[in-house]
Amino acid sequence: MWLTDDVLDCCIIGGGPAGLTAAIFLARFRRRFVLIDAGESRASWIPRSHNHPAFPGGINGEELLDRMRRQVDEFGGTRLSGVVTRISREGEGPFRIDTGQGTLVARHLILATGVRDNLPAVPDAVSHVRRGTIRQCPICDGYEVTGKRIAVLGSAACAAGEALFLRTYTSDITVVTLGESLSIADDDRARLDDLGIRLIEAPVDRVACDDGTVEVTLGDGQVMTFDAVYAGLGIEPRTSLAHELDVQLSDDGRVVTDAKQRTSAPQVYAAGDAVTGLNQIAVAMAQAEVAAVDIHNELRRAEKMCLLQTAS
Repeated sequence: MWLTDDVLDCCIIGGGPAGLTAAIFLARFRRRFVLIDAGESRASWIPRSHNHPAFPGGINGEELLDRMRRQVDEFGGTRLSGVVTRISREGEGPFRIDTGQGTLVARHLILATGVRDNLPAVPDAVSHVRRGTIRQCPICDGYEVTGKRIAVLGSAACAAGEALFLRTYTSDITVVTLGESLSIADDDRARLDDLGIRLIEAPVDRVACDDGTVEVTLGDGQVMTFDAVYAGLGIEPRTSLAHELDVQLSDDGRVVTDAKQRTSAPQVYAAGDAVTGLNQIAVAMAQAEVAAVDIHNELRRAEKMCLLQTAS
């Protein structure tokens, strides 16, 4: 494709649940847009989501994304595979979105760039996430580890927080800090101890996933076996493009938005895990719906296709 002086209504950057939801809405609003998908949605790693509404028995992450892609295509939306390398803008003019294949020009942007998970140093770690041996989200799948032997890997406070969250589901929990000191207050250490959550701060030689279990070998040769491990190693928001656009970021590096998903930069919206809030598919979808509707209404106002006193 590519381009041209033709100005799109919107460019959506990111092909996960947020980006695809925005695309479905904009396609049904008959807006001219392009979704650019780098193929890195963490939703594709989900072995089976059981907490996403409307899917009794759960749904595989890649299957969910495929359904959404087909829905975008059904309504004539345009999806392109690629990576955005640069976004620029002169004054209040349209955005120029550069990729390896060419340049697009758009009046609005939706940043749905997500986050990057910090995974343990395990060969082919993503494949084990897809099998459910390495897990990322206690909110998503804590129910599925009820009564099982669980380790939480990490030394930051978030690892201890995940262990406490999982205590609802199982009493067999071990925090393995990979040789670091757990970064929490003494009172919180006592809380872990009171709840029977074990703490291993010894060095770790190896973490191996095999045959549906995880073996953690400590530096002294001791081997501990678990049914699954949670990577309490934190995440890294994918917000380099937002930073490039001088969009306001929160202290943890995520994009700050208002109730309409508008960022601090005019005509730039954001939705999904890159935005401050709860990392859940349904939340990402809702944020994207809000952003797409607000863009549509802003365009309608410019087109004089709404009442003077309202956007309805």
